[in-house]
Amino acid sequence: MTGRHAKGDAWTRLAVALAAVGALTAGIGVWATLAEGDDRCAPDASLVAPCGAWWGAYIPYDSDSSLTRPVYAFEKKIGRKLDLVYTYHDMSGSRADGELLTPDERELGRERLLMLAWESTVWTEKHHANWTERQLGWKNIAAGTYDTSVIDPQALRVKEYGKRVFFAFDQEADFRIEQGAGTPEEYVAAYRHVRDRFEKLGVTNVVWVWTVSGWTGNAALMKRLYPGDDYVDWIGMDQYNYYLCHKSPEWLDFDRSQRPGYDWLRKNISADKPVMLSEFSTAPDPKRPERQRDWYTAIPKVAPTLPKAKAYVHWNRAVPGPGCDLTIDSGPGLEGYRIAGQDPYFRQDVRDVPGR
Repeated sequence: MTGRHAKGDAWTRLAVALAAVGALTAGIGVWATLAEGDDRCAPDASLVAPCGAWWGAYIPYDSDSSLTRPVYAFEKKIGRKLDLVYTYHDMSGSRADGELLTPDERELGRERLLMLAWESTVWTEKHHANWTERQLGWKNIAAGTYDTSVIDPQALRVKEYGKRVFFAFDQEADFRIEQGAGTPEEYVAAYRHVRDRFEKLGVTNVVWVWTVSGWTGNAALMKRLYPGDDYVDWIGMDQYNYYLCHKSPEWLDFDRSQRPGYDWLRKNISADKPVMLSEFSTAPDPKRPERQRDWYTAIPKVAPTLPKAKAYVHWNRAVPGPGCDLTIDSGPGLEGYRIAGQDPYFRQDVRDVPGR
């Protein structure tokens, strides 16, 4: 090759490269317009993002009771900021667990949505360390027994926060009955009472999420637990691929783990309400670790076929039992989750949320 030909080829390669960069930049610009600047993609007052879904997670406190440090560390691992941070509270009134909108939550809420789950229990140990608790009882909540001591003060804290938050009262109520919380009818009365109390106090920045397990084995029970369309803004479900964690011999990929609950709720509870996958995760397969990665990388392909699922919230905490490490802090699970979270479907702009 002569020098002239080499130089000509170099110019050709440069032109092609510049054209490619231009095309890429144009593509990014188009997506940015659709996802960030186009009103068609702006979330509504119920926090529904029409052009995709929120990407969130529950991250436990660290040993020093910091929530910000573990969330920031998790975000660094996954290469993006979470849209939504999910936290859990009891009704103890303690600064550790019983106060809604802690300083750490407020800090995280500057650039993220918050989802608050409020349990009508008092946890035996800080941050629900060993999953032990005392039930306050749905009939007592409904009767107003805890209005002035618990519900009103926390409702006013939410009101003072001002920004819109997702809020769930006693998530997975279908599994709380056997723990002594009360009957389905008492739950409905308690849920309605809590929402009515918030509204009486002028708390208008709450988006109400009714959360059940989504396990179709509890179908009849879940029907009895529904507070009604006037009291529910979103429907949440918590479905997993537990695999060996619960001694299940069958591996359920992401689609098979989520679709049955999603379809049942849409058919039997509401076809119109947005759905939140308020907890999801997979246990690992120790013999085939790549399965955990593939479970997550499949999410962007499945998500558009679950069009009412508008928020995906990963549960990043181990639960009791062998094989029950549901975290994705390292290895194939982290790799798969990181890949899934880069998909444009999960690139909604929190800054477009009304009232922020």
